[in-house]
Amino acid sequence: MTMSGRHDPPKTAKFPGYAKVVSVLLVAEFVGTFESAMIFIALPSMMHEFNVDTAAIGWAATAFLLVAAASAAVCGRLGDMYGRKKLLAIVLAISVVGSIISFTFGSLEGVILGRALQGVAGATLPLCLGLARQELPQDKVPNVIALIAGSSFLAGAGGNLIAGVLLQLGNWKALFVVSGIMGAVAALMVVFLLKSSPLARGPVRGIDYVGGLLFAPAVALVLYGLTNASAWGLLDGKTLGFVLGGLAVAAIWVWWELRVQNPMINLRLMKSNKMALTQLCTAVLGIGPLVAVGILTPLILLAPATDPAGLGVSPAVGGLVIFSAATLSFIGSPFSGKVAAAVGARRALLIGIVISFIGYSMMFWADNTLLTFIINTYVIAIGVMFAYTAFPNLVAESVPLENTSEGMGINTVTRTIFMAVGTTVLTMALASSTVEGTTVSTEAGFNTAYIIISASCVVAFFLALRIKDAPRTEASDPQDTAEARVAGA
Repeated sequence: MTMSGRHDPPKTAKFPGYAKVVSVLLVAEFVGTFESAMIFIALPSMMHEFNVDTAAIGWAATAFLLVAAASAAVCGRLGDMYGRKKLLAIVLAISVVGSIISFTFGSLEGVILGRALQGVAGATLPLCLGLARQELPQDKVPNVIALIAGSSFLAGAGGNLIAGVLLQLGNWKALFVVSGIMGAVAALMVVFLLKSSPLARGPVRGIDYVGGLLFAPAVALVLYGLTNASAWGLLDGKTLGFVLGGLAVAAIWVWWELRVQNPMINLRLMKSNKMALTQLCTAVLGIGPLVAVGILTPLILLAPATDPAGLGVSPAVGGLVIFSAATLSFIGSPFSGKVAAAVGARRALLIGIVISFIGYSMMFWADNTLLTFIINTYVIAIGVMFAYTAFPNLVAESVPLENTSEGMGINTVTRTIFMAVGTTVLTMALASSTVEGTTVSTEAGFNTAYIIISASCVVAFFLALRIKDAPRTEASDPQDTAEARVAGA
């Protein structure tokens, strides 16, 4: 039986159009992150138009988050089984349908349904990273993985910036028109510009429908409880009910996945030192710097200067600062990939942790002026970029090629869940000290948050030190590894 094209010796036959492949993957990932970020700035306008409260309009964001978290792992696995190009085109097409529903139905229910369908685009990152590893020369993979992951910073900031401009020019429906057009363009690029190169691993086994059906509600229940914990209270009965209920379903799911021969999500991948510790580091940093950069930065920039920690800049200036920091992260992301390629992704992660720790320590000690805050924000942006882009490269070093998108999906779910935990933890830290008679956080509240973030960096640093520097895993068995070496010769 002829093996996949990745085993063909001539690189010129296997890797034509390097820039074309990278461009398609960047556009596809931009769509997924853009759709995630674009809604937040539109929520006040939509709340006014639909005449609903914050809890009701919040579902426009929550519906996307819940579906995105589940689809990242499930669609990643399906992509590994049936072809990542095919699954990427499908999830982008579904997101286009979601955009159409959101701007044509004209009701809050229609927007929530559309946002849920858009949430399938949460699978773009693991699928794009899997395609990068599948389609590109081995020596290019770490740089491209870092670049694609780094594009998330630019897409997130760009989503807010573009959304702000569109809301000033028209109304919230324009966001879905633009996201629909972007999704359609990305889907067409995937279909016509990427080559189909399925992995020849023998006949595909049956789908683990039970595992897929159990995984989605387990993640959704936990995330829903955590995302509402700041409003309900961490120990409120509703919070505990959703979280504990989700954990109970998750326990049943774990039991099932470990007993079936061909699980939807292969938890046995977690047996390796590198994969397990990568998830632990992702969880710890998700509670700290990975989520803090998106919460604290706009809060400090846009809060009135009369507030203890506010700088009182205009939304335009605040958006410019955030966008410039995101641009710096995107531009610097290939350097993280070069570090991973040269000395391993563990070193890139350690660098990111140290820089993040320095940045938040500076926040703790520095005077709260606009100039020092911008400098610290840039330092933190570089640190978070190194850590964020190191994780997918660590996964690529941990799992066989045929499990790449699945492994990336597991990491995405871990990051999503613990960033939700981090949101709750940091919100509670800020609320621990407020100006008397108000809900405005004092400097002590922000310092508590900085201490939590710094502590997460310290814990993650020692966890990262324990990650073994094993070589990048290109195949699941010695024969495949030997053939991969021939292909790369």
